[in-house]
Amino acid sequence: MRRIDVIVIGLGIFAAGGIAYLVLQVAGLDSQQAGIWSQAFLVVGIIGWLLTYIFRVGNKQMTYNQQLKDYEEAVVNKRLEELTPEELAKIETEIEQEKVSGQRSAISPKEEN
Repeated sequence: MRRIDVIVIGLGIFAAGGIAYLVLQVAGLDSQQAGIWSQAFLVVGIIGWLLTYIFRVGNKQMTYNQQLKDYEEAVVNKRLEELTPEELAKIETEIEQEKVSGQRSAISPKEEN
């Protein structure tokens, strides 16, 4: 997020609080009650945002994590593109052998019973 984005978001929240205050006054609340309720809306909104942030951190859906994942995938794809057909065939053969040996080891404990 850029600095200007943070400034615009901050001004937007400030303006939303002022608009909520004015709407509550027009709705019939006195200035003190309108101030209290507009602050309550702000606090509830911030707590809601904080909970979504904590949820994204817990699920590793943050921008940095996504950028790192995209970078790692790009590096792997670039390395695969640089492989010769012989090297690629060799790797595919090794993967197939690992799959077969993995299936055998998964079957072996069941056969012992």
